[in-house]
Amino acid sequence: MVPAQQQVPAGMAMAEKALARAAGRQHVAAGEFVTASIDLVMTHDIFAADVFGLLAEAGISRVWDPERVVVVFDHLVPAPTIAAAEAQRRAREHIAHFGVRHFYGERAGICHQVLAEKGHALPGRLLVATDSHTTTVGALGTAGTGIGTSEMAYVLATGRLWFKVPETIRVELAGQLPAWATTKDLVLFLAGRYGADVARYCALEYGGPGAASLSVDSRLTVCNMGVELGAKFAFFEADQVTLAYLASRTSEPLEPFGPDPGARYRTTYHLDLSSLEPQVALPHNIDNVRPVSEALGLRIDQAFVGSCTNGRLEDLEAAATILRGRQVHPSVRMIVVPASQEVYAEAARRGLLEVFSQAGAVVLSPGCGPCFGGHQGLLAPGERCIGTHNRNFRGRMGSPQAEIYLASPATVAASAVAGAIADPREL
Repeated sequence: MVPAQQQVPAGMAMAEKALARAAGRQHVAAGEFVTASIDLVMTHDIFAADVFGLLAEAGISRVWDPERVVVVFDHLVPAPTIAAAEAQRRAREHIAHFGVRHFYGERAGICHQVLAEKGHALPGRLLVATDSHTTTVGALGTAGTGIGTSEMAYVLATGRLWFKVPETIRVELAGQLPAWATTKDLVLFLAGRYGADVARYCALEYGGPGAASLSVDSRLTVCNMGVELGAKFAFFEADQVTLAYLASRTSEPLEPFGPDPGARYRTTYHLDLSSLEPQVALPHNIDNVRPVSEALGLRIDQAFVGSCTNGRLEDLEAAATILRGRQVHPSVRMIVVPASQEVYAEAARRGLLEVFSQAGAVVLSPGCGPCFGGHQGLLAPGERCIGTHNRNFRGRMGSPQAEIYLASPATVAASAVAGAIADPREL
């Protein structure tokens, strides 16, 4: 009797490869459930006290591996209320008790930027955090996703968590970005064309020659907004650009990480970057997107450059290029928030902070700033803000009667000068 030919498993997409490694498996496929070992966890000031408090209440006296725990204070810094100050005090006590090795407090910046800068996000690794924008680290080839407080307590105690292996959507990029179009415009365009739920519980995988041409800063922007398209994970391949960025930030061995040949995808979208133009997301949804030419002249009250989406050096340079030698419109207040202390220091060295100050913008210390809407840059009823952050939901930045428009740093800066939504290409 002739034995049946053994079926060869299909190649794996990046999410499948990362979860297979974490689960100790040779192969996994979309739709399977796996229990995975976590490489790193992160929590921030909004949830840290509650997460560690759950462990203490359960009588758990140690986390599974203090070396794999990162805590950052970034949302409410400096503490704007007594309640925030109390939560941060309790978090500090828990952090000391549990021996957390990587506690950055309010001194480093926004958590997702810190994970990248400090070499915590590595290709092929699995990282979970109590923040939905943890997909950001996929720019470095890391499988990063957000989880809740009870899940985080479980991971801190055990180092493990179950996952359903997601299907993957491939976004094949060709060409190069034209002048004044950015990867913020890319992801807004995708949201507008395919909808905010196009990748619900899928992984997004960006590739092709257009992807290879993008900087790490640009890739971080795209992956940050992966969750705004519904994605569980978002990835760029860890190529030589990635490895060069990480080389001085970690002593861990680094290798390229990407999909297998023959990887299976739910669907593949093709986009020529050279065809992009500046985009704007109108209230009150991320997928209510128009080319900037269809929103010109709409009066604004506030302009914001910053957040975990667009507070990096590349973003500040784009805004400063527009603002150099110009003034923020008298009826507009402009707020600039570098994503980290590293970005802040380099922006100061390059004279960017001076450009912002001379133009009439206010520069705040690194943190989430107005994006979170907790205490900085709140909007009054009827006001409009155009910003570089990732969400324009009603009430996100103060009054539910205010309006939020999302755009690239260049478009935001041009609008700040004009006093109304403007096209950076016209300046």
